[in-house]
Amino acid sequence: TDDCIVNITVTDNQPPVAVCQNIPINLDATGNASIVAMDIDGGSTDNGVIVSRIASQTAFTCANLGANNVTLTVTDDGGNTDDCVAVVTVVDNTIPNAICQNITVQLDATGNVSITPAQINNGSTDNCSVATLALDQTAFTCANTGANTVTLTVTDGSGNANTCTAT
Repeated sequence: TDDCIVNITVTDNQPPVAVCQNIPINLDATGNASIVAMDIDGGSTDNGVIVSRIASQTAFTCANLGANNVTLTVTDDGGNTDDCVAVVTVVDNTIPNAICQNITVQLDATGNVSITPAQINNGSTDNCSVATLALDQTAFTCANTGANTVTLTVTDGSGNANTCTAT
C-alpha cells in the first residue's frame, strides 16, 4: 500500500439568483422613509450561502415621491454576485397642517374688498411642501358687512388636503 496527500480546492463559480419585489413605502411626518435590503428581496437563492444583500438606495425623502428603481445586489459565500431591480414607490399620505388667522378688511369706496389665501394663512405646513392655498370666498361687498367665516384649503403636492376656518 501507499498513501498520498491530495489538496482539493472547491470553488463556487455559480452566482446566486437575485429576486426582487416591488414595494410601496410611506413618508413619515418629517418627509422621510427608509428600507432595508430584505424589504425588496423577493426570495433570492444560492447553491451555497447568501452572505449579503445590499440595496443601492435605502433612504427616501419628498424628492423621491413616485417610482424609484433600486438595485439589489446579492453576494454568496463564493464571492459571486447577482443584481435585480425593484421599484420602490414613495407615497405621501400625510395631510398638511392648515393654520388660519382672523383678519379685518375695509371695503373700498365702491363697497367691495377682496382677500387672498396668503392673508388668511398663518404658517400652514406639510411634511413635504404646501402646493396650493385656496379660499372658499375671496370677494366681499356691503352685503357682507360684519363677521364672515371663510375656509382655507391647504393642499400638498400629493393631493392631500386639510382645512381651517377664519373670521
